[in-house]
Amino acid sequence: MPDHVAALAEAVAALPAGARLLGLDLGSKTIGMATSDATRRIATPRQTLARRKFTTDAEELLAFAAAESIGLIVLGLPLNMDGTEGPRAQSTRAFARNLARLTALPILFWDERLSTVAVERAMLEADLSRAKRAAAVDKLAAAYILQAALDSLS
Repeated sequence: MPDHVAALAEAVAALPAGARLLGLDLGSKTIGMATSDATRRIATPRQTLARRKFTTDAEELLAFAAAESIGLIVLGLPLNMDGTEGPRAQSTRAFARNLARLTALPILFWDERLSTVAVERAMLEADLSRAKRAAAVDKLAAAYILQAALDSLS
């Protein structure tokens, strides 16, 4: 079992019954959000936050997490195709470090390579307009990331 899967399984096992997971797709301009169901089997796209400054973004995320009984955050980590970390991954890790200072919720990283590509392809196949794709891609990418994490648990 890969380390990130083992870490996720361990963290989920420590959660209280019914605590849900929050999946995040962190972009430079937006944050896509998705939640799991209470059984932690199905990821549902929820919303996209327009990024402003970190403090405002963190307040919105943590208020959402509290309202939705979130017990763990799964944050997409944008690795390069060869598995190395570039500037986007470093920025994501910095966001997680700063967010961790404001909450007791565990934050785990999940490899998000190709998540946006897969979501874009599915939306093109569904013949969605460019405007509809732009409005939905981030929350759908968050759901894709979270669903991959949930699938690794079964």
